[in-house]
Amino acid sequence: MSETKENIFKIQASALRAYSMIAALAVVWIYFHWATSGIFFTPRNLSNLMLQTSVTGILAVGMLMVIVAGQIDLSVGSVLGFAGAVAALALTEWNFGLPIALLSAVVVGVLIGFVHGTLTAYFNIPAFIVTLGGLLAWRGAVKAITQSETIPVADPIFKTIGQQYVDPDIGWILAGAAILFVLAVALRRAQTQKTYGLGEANYMGEILKSIPSIVAIIVFIYLMNSYAGIPIPVLILLAVALLGVFITNFTTFGRYLYAIGGNPDAARLSGINNKLNILKVFALLGALTGIASLIFTARVGSASPDAGTLKELDAIAACVIGGASLMGGRGTIFGACLGALIMASLDNGMSLLNVKDFMQDIIKGSILVAAVGLDMLGKKQS
Repeated sequence: MSETKENIFKIQASALRAYSMIAALAVVWIYFHWATSGIFFTPRNLSNLMLQTSVTGILAVGMLMVIVAGQIDLSVGSVLGFAGAVAALALTEWNFGLPIALLSAVVVGVLIGFVHGTLTAYFNIPAFIVTLGGLLAWRGAVKAITQSETIPVADPIFKTIGQQYVDPDIGWILAGAAILFVLAVALRRAQTQKTYGLGEANYMGEILKSIPSIVAIIVFIYLMNSYAGIPIPVLILLAVALLGVFITNFTTFGRYLYAIGGNPDAARLSGINNKLNILKVFALLGALTGIASLIFTARVGSASPDAGTLKELDAIAACVIGGASLMGGRGTIFGACLGALIMASLDNGMSLLNVKDFMQDIIKGSILVAAVGLDMLGKKQS
């Protein structure tokens, strides 16, 4: 009974954090809308905001799973730059063709993640040190293969990944599919309650709970279509986020990550292969970093030696702001994506207000420290 109460408390605390983040995002948006004299909420700016969120959001999904397992990766910005440079060179100078160029970025990310995971899990080198070294080493590798020069990419199909939009009609079709999915999940949730003897299936109650999600889908599609349609990078982010939700909530691997981050010794004694799962999660983050590198490179239309600089800090900040604990064992994909949206909103809003770069860094750094401080304060009180 005490365990049940503890689980209920955790669910309630998680929901409270989610509502708090949504409220914080609303405050940020309202302030920037007022401060920019209505520019912030225009469809064009909201479309740009979602584009800004896509790369950080994809990195945050992978970083969240690493952090949940009690690890950290400080190298994703450098890996993003390196993988993007490999893809650009494969397309422009090595003449491997578009499919190989796209695949090469993901393969490079996975291999680098495999190296980091092996050193961390099997050689017992702290992830902080391994990935800090990776941050420097892979940045040096970017400079080496690009010869410290920008590599322009002219392929129109490649640039579609980061610059094009989905036709508005297709957007509404996707909205309909998403609404059907939300309703199916709600009905299944109600049926599960009956199956496991938790009471009668309350179909209407679950459907009513889904209304905010359905309204959010409709508003999102309407706003995106009011400008040019849903940006393709945003669709990729949504697909990655859904994959992350599936992995963390509905797979054995996902449950193992929370167990390892919560108590690695107990996880090992219960039969979980901690080392193998840590290796897997680093490789998974590498794959997502490769995908993010393609979007980043395609969006700017080139690969440069400084591409991805400080992206690792944006991803970590998104996870922490989204409620993840740097000690491991706690965090959600929804929170990480919401944290990425908050970070992108700050960047977007401050840029519209012409806030100087140094002040933007100070503000974002202060918010990160405050988020960790609140997390630690909450742990002391509990």
